[in-house]
Amino acid sequence: MSLPGGIAVAVDVCYLPGGGARAAAVLASDPLFGVLLAERVVQVAQVEPYEPGAFYLRELPPIRAVLAGVQGLGLLLIDGYVDLDPGGRMGLGAHARAEFGVAVIGVAKTRFATATHAVAVLRGRSARPLFVTSAGLPPGQAADLVRQMPGRFRLPDALRRADTLARGRVPG
Repeated sequence: MSLPGGIAVAVDVCYLPGGGARAAAVLASDPLFGVLLAERVVQVAQVEPYEPGAFYLRELPPIRAVLAGVQGLGLLLIDGYVDLDPGGRMGLGAHARAEFGVAVIGVAKTRFATATHAVAVLRGRSARPLFVTSAGLPPGQAADLVRQMPGRFRLPDALRRADTLARGRVPG
C-alpha cells in the first residue's frame, strides 16, 4: 500500500485553566514529517465539558479550528486513539477520519485497556512504548511511519512540537 499523499498534519489540544482551549498544528509535506511547512496555533474560547466516552465532542472543535483553511490535507497525526477496541468503537481519530476524510494515525502515550489491537512502538531509548492505531492505512504501516518519524525521543518531533505550541510554551 502506498503512503498517504498531501499535507501531513500533527495536532494537539491544550485546555486552558480559565476555560477554552489552544490547538496547534505542525504541517509537513510528507507523512514522515521530514519537511516541515508551517505551524499554526488557534485559541477557542469555549469547549464542551469532558464527557466519558465522548472525548471527541470536546477535542474536535479546536482541531477543526486549527485545520480551517488547510488545503490538501492527506494525513492527520493525533495524540490519542483512532479506535478504542478491536471491534472499532470510535475514538477521537475515527471521528476525525469521518470528519476530514483523510488517513489518521493515533499515537497514544498510555495503554487503553480495551485497545488490545494497538501496535506497541518503541522509539529512541525509551523502554515505554507508544500505542499506535490507524484508519485509512494498515496498522503495521502506521506503526512503521511512527517509528521512522524524526525525533530522538519517545514522541515524534512533530507531535512534541504540536504539544509545545498548544501549551503556549514557545516564546514570541
